[in-house]
Amino acid sequence: MKRIDLNCDMGELPDAIADGTQEALMRSVTSVNIACGGHAGDEGTMKTTIEQALRAGVAIGAHPGSADRANFGRLELKLSPSEIAASVFEQVRALAAVAEGCGARIGHVKPHGALYNQAVRNRELAEAIADGVGRWRRDVVLVGLAGSLMLEVFKSAGFAVAAEAFADRCYEPDGTLRSRKFDDALIRNPEEAAWQALGIAEQGVVIASDGSEVAVDAQTLCIHGDTPGAPEIAATVARTLREAGVTLGAVFQG
Repeated sequence: MKRIDLNCDMGELPDAIADGTQEALMRSVTSVNIACGGHAGDEGTMKTTIEQALRAGVAIGAHPGSADRANFGRLELKLSPSEIAASVFEQVRALAAVAEGCGARIGHVKPHGALYNQAVRNRELAEAIADGVGRWRRDVVLVGLAGSLMLEVFKSAGFAVAAEAFADRCYEPDGTLRSRKFDDALIRNPEEAAWQALGIAEQGVVIASDGSEVAVDAQTLCIHGDTPGAPEIAATVARTLREAGVTLGAVFQG
């Protein structure tokens, strides 16, 4: 029977924490990636999100991003590898300290936004991310885009890895994510996201922006918590996968 993790980026939007959106999402997903002070998040949002995750019984991971809150970490910055490594280290260490106070442990690290997308093709940047995490701990799983260079780099640095695909993002023919500058980059329809998730889980394929079929071998599927209607998307994806006989479960060990 096929097994796959369903992850979600969280701790990014205070309103989503306050209005119950995060807790609604956690009823559908099996792991969360928590913003840790770079593109979003602070000690308070980290603590609340970790406590919610513990109650929901989902796996907890760090979600470091570029320290560019004005652009939500989605703008490519010209930073040196040493600056990136230092920033990633400080962010995961900050989340780990909060997690320890909550009696929780971080099992995975997933870069955010531009940091993630740049590392798909940029070996030096991917190495910097691995370096930053490695300064903290090495017995964690690093998450990266399925089929990408970043996974090879993370493996070479000695980390266990998890290949990720996206239920709510459109793909390009080369297996990369369609830029958010295009209107169709984000999948907002719950049924469409569920159909894409099922294709990835059962057949290992997605339909790219040009209509071509792209092979995607993934262990974890992402749903973005900041997408309008995210709880409904996550619930529809989770229900569709389970009805098809796919087991949902975290692939990360805390």
